Amino acid sequence: MEGKGDIYRPQSDTSLKTGCNSTFMFYKIVKTFVGAAMLAWTLGVMPCEAQKRKRDKDKETPEKDIATRLEDEGTAIEGMKYMMMDEPSRALPVFEKLVDMSPNDPASHFMLASALLKLDRAAEALPHAKLAYEAEPENAYYIEQLSEVFTKQKKYGEAAKLFEVLVKKDPSSIPYGVELAAMYIFSDQFDKAIDTYDRLEKAVGVTEEITHQKQQLYLRDNKIDKAIEEAQKLIAAEPAELTYRLELAELLMANDLIDEAVAPLEEALRLNPDEAQAHVLLADIYRRKGDVEKTNRELQVVFANPNLDAEPKVRVLTGYLTMLKTDKDRDDAVNLAKQLVETHPNEARSYVLYGDLLVKQGKKAEARDTYVKAARINSSIYEVWGAVLQLDGELNQVDSLLAHSELALEMFPNQGMIWYSNGSAQLMKRNYKRAVSSLEESRRLIDNPEMKLLINAQLGDAYNGLKDNEKSDAAYELVLKDDPDNDHVLNNYSYFLSLRKEKLELAQQMSERLVLKNPDDPTFLDTHAWVLYVRKDYKKAKQILEKAVQAPQGVSGTIVEHYGDVLFQLGEREKAVEQWNKAKKMGETSDQLEKKIATGTLHEQ
Repeated sequence: MEGKGDIYRPQSDTSLKTGCNSTFMFYKIVKTFVGAAMLAWTLGVMPCEAQKRKRDKDKETPEKDIATRLEDEGTAIEGMKYMMMDEPSRALPVFEKLVDMSPNDPASHFMLASALLKLDRAAEALPHAKLAYEAEPENAYYIEQLSEVFTKQKKYGEAAKLFEVLVKKDPSSIPYGVELAAMYIFSDQFDKAIDTYDRLEKAVGVTEEITHQKQQLYLRDNKIDKAIEEAQKLIAAEPAELTYRLELAELLMANDLIDEAVAPLEEALRLNPDEAQAHVLLADIYRRKGDVEKTNRELQVVFANPNLDAEPKVRVLTGYLTMLKTDKDRDDAVNLAKQLVETHPNEARSYVLYGDLLVKQGKKAEARDTYVKAARINSSIYEVWGAVLQLDGELNQVDSLLAHSELALEMFPNQGMIWYSNGSAQLMKRNYKRAVSSLEESRRLIDNPEMKLLINAQLGDAYNGLKDNEKSDAAYELVLKDDPDNDHVLNNYSYFLSLRKEKLELAQQMSERLVLKNPDDPTFLDTHAWVLYVRKDYKKAKQILEKAVQAPQGVSGTIVEHYGDVLFQLGEREKAVEQWNKAKKMGETSDQLEKKIATGTLHEQ
């Protein structure tokens, strides 16, 4: 072989007569390439003992046989190099060549089967793994490989038979015993699996891995007492290991044996009073038992520990919130949550929990700011952004709603509710074009019928702001089609029509329906009166406005200004000027008010 032959060619024929020198050099090179774990592959290629047995017979080995042998070795090394590089697809043709060169060599078939297994081609690997095993049925590597093939083909019974051989050869091998038990489990032979673990335990003693496996099997068969016995065996084997006591307590709690779980936790705390997880579990136990005082006492210890992760604190505190009854209990919970965010300032869930408690206390602004902190730490939690935007709206903080909705859209551009929040903020800021864009996007994304009503109502307002009357009217009509008594639309649609002096009969019908539903609302009364004013029904408009300006909840300057306009039209000029001056002091008036006062006459656009 060109290249490879140069590397391994002996200096003289005499070096080959030492029997194992060439093979030793081969092993050394292989070990350099693939490490000790891969060396087993080479052992079947040219066993030194086999050479010794053949030494007398092959004293005069032809030069061709030597060259062939060296080529086999070089080919094997090349394939193993690719396997070491995790490139089984490149190793495969090399090993196929090796099998062609040495069809009766089990090691060659072993290597080929290994490459096929790496490529998830178990069916193709099976005949090669079988050939290697049948050639050397005592070879542990070949047994393991064939069992792996059977396992991948879900032939667990066949794999179990092979592992039985391995366990018999080495009863104290934990890996073999665990694998055999796994085969029994996969084939639903749970009793055999437990027997296997028991035999392994007798050979090696009580171990965590075996005990946990047995526990799972007992729990699967609802044999709780047996699972508890296994946990107690671990504690007896290593009484200084606190983890086993905690595991026992968790097992008992998971199976509603709450009272029994207290003892192992108290034992753990006697060994280590600072064991935070024990306090966490005790807090959970007292919570389940409804003992608020003891729960709070344990939580105080837990939350004071900065070394304990936030997750168990959040979990226990969340459960604690469900049992709060008095204001003191709620105040204690808020203090714990506050301590949580101080101890874990980079944990978003801590801020979310704290924010939830602040909302329940009615501290909306503080809660909103707390949720914002959570969003800054982890901006990928949609529910947090939803809480922020909802509170911005409830607080009527338009600038915050606009800024936060823009940030939220960077993370959730396909969420219609965020587009709606943004569109609402843009509308309130009178950015009508942007409001239309956001609201149209929300209408496209949201299917909820009730939300559709809100979106179309807002779109009616936004399109009106753009003087696109056709689209504004169409949006309002969509709302009234499904909700003919919608206050927002009846009010705005009728008022805007009156300003445009269009469809006045429709405007009057809508405003009449509005005040019939809301006879004491000054805003709605003003809308109806203004429609009547535009239709020159001044006497009736005056009656409606007199009722509006006397509303106990107070009125805006616009309503008082409108009252003055009606009085002027009825010839009551002095009273009109009096009402206009009153409106000026109240604010929220038209830009014509100053001229009206100055000239004592109407100045309408």
